Amino acid sequence: MTPKTPYKNIYNVLKLNRFIVLTVVIGAVATCIISVLLVIKLHQETINTAFVVNTNGSVIPLKLVSQQENLEVEALAHLELFHTYFYHIDASNYEKHLKKALWLGNSSVDALYRQKKADGVYNRLLQYSLVQKVLSIESKLNIQNEPYGFETITVFEINRGSIVDTYELITTGNLIHVDRNFPNNTHGLLITNFFENTLRKLDNYEPQ
Repeated sequence: MTPKTPYKNIYNVLKLNRFIVLTVVIGAVATCIISVLLVIKLHQETINTAFVVNTNGSVIPLKLVSQQENLEVEALAHLELFHTYFYHIDASNYEKHLKKALWLGNSSVDALYRQKKADGVYNRLLQYSLVQKVLSIESKLNIQNEPYGFETITVFEINRGSIVDTYELITTGNLIHVDRNFPNNTHGLLITNFFENTLRKLDNYEPQ
């Protein structure tokens, strides 16, 4: 008769231990794989989402909107905002408007501002109480590759009291991405290589 022993067969114990170890390892690997897949999916969903642009071009810091889809809208809004600040000026607002405009462009914009200041443009604005009012802004963009080229046609009038003259100004330049700066540069774009190409007087301008 075989004597009883308080210990189980050593091989059965080893098999059980090996089964437990394999189960834990497989579970850990599966958990890691699932976690990595979830992180990748979340990253892909969030990398293309950032901000909402409403109908007037303002930026709201929300998610679930494709950056690429909004690029053209934001670029056009940025250009319209800049040209409004830079050219829609009078004696009461020109300092405030120009300060805001300088946030939207690089040194090429600042150089043009300094040139106009040296030429006495803003002094005449004060001296004769001129009102320069933007009537329309139309921009064409090339957003295939950065920097994004643009051409903008700005129509504005200069009110000299009894005389009102209307002008068409064509400007060109590039747009590059920069960090968003609320509220100074909400679109995260910067105008570079800005240049005033042509300026002509419109004798028979009719608003569209």
